Amino acid sequence: MEEPDTLKLEPNRYNVAFLIMDGVYNTELTAPYDIFQHTIFRDSIKPMNVFTVANTKQSITTFEGMRILPDLDYTSDQLPKIDILVVPSAEHHLDTDLEDKAMLNFVRKVDKDALFITSHCDGAFVLAKAGLLEGKVSTTFPSDIDKMREMFPDLDVRKNVLFVHDGKYITSAGGAKSFEAALYLSELLYGQDIAKSLAKGLVIDWNLEEVSHEIITH
Repeated sequence: MEEPDTLKLEPNRYNVAFLIMDGVYNTELTAPYDIFQHTIFRDSIKPMNVFTVANTKQSITTFEGMRILPDLDYTSDQLPKIDILVVPSAEHHLDTDLEDKAMLNFVRKVDKDALFITSHCDGAFVLAKAGLLEGKVSTTFPSDIDKMREMFPDLDVRKNVLFVHDGKYITSAGGAKSFEAALYLSELLYGQDIAKSLAKGLVIDWNLEEVSHEIITH
């Protein structure tokens, strides 16, 4: 198998890393990836470099069977400054992944300097286990909210919202609604017109006022 080309990051862009592993779910990965990658086609904004990070350079297999070659190995590669970390859901985010100390330490390290940390579906469990959601409001996949409250009883986990923004953390219900959380962050960074343009490019109706969400101010 040929090695992938060395990752090339364009200057003057936000560096957006997607944390992937075996069992990652396609939609929670590809929905925000598509939104953020399309920023390079918009004028007069600071677009995004999007790339994947994993604990290997070997291919990982998504829950649905897609094979992906990670761009960077966070256990061995020299990593760029990561401005935005995206944590898609994965099959074992409620159990064995939460025992992965190297992965949790990577998330904690990125958190120190990142502008935003975002999760989709059960990716919120990783943020919670890493200790990032203490004192914060969050949400997760609807049918796993009670489980998250049980595992992390000190956290404020909200129901009946598609995403929650509290400080630098944006947690979303996931699934196809991962698009909404990504568009919200795009609107936050670039304004409504750019967000609507990104949505239109992917044939998505976007109006923040019509999306159930919570923005927490302290």
